[in-house]
Amino acid sequence: MGVRPPPSNSDEGPDVIEFGIAEVAAELDGGDFSFPATGEQVVQALSNPRIKYDAKGHTVALSEAVAEVERDRFDDEQEFLNALHPIFEQYRHSRSPSVIERVRAALPL
Repeated sequence: MGVRPPPSNSDEGPDVIEFGIAEVAAELDGGDFSFPATGEQVVQALSNPRIKYDAKGHTVALSEAVAEVERDRFDDEQEFLNALHPIFEQYRHSRSPSVIERVRAALPL
């Protein structure tokens, strides 16, 4: 998923804010591994990045999201992303960010 950031007077910055499986897909593009793979292998190859699950910047460790998927082996990238999609949708609709996540989202990094 992705949304356009709020308009500003600056031409700098991203055109789209990636979150959820769009951010996972971007991480996979930079990873040094191949499918078929287990969720654990993917997490280790990507060094367990924190993935934004909404446009506000709230994050979750990829390992936490993968642990909620009902399967552990994936034949290709699309299968992996399809399995994660409902997990990130659930986070987006029901999760309250932790204090640390709120502080991270508030700090300009």
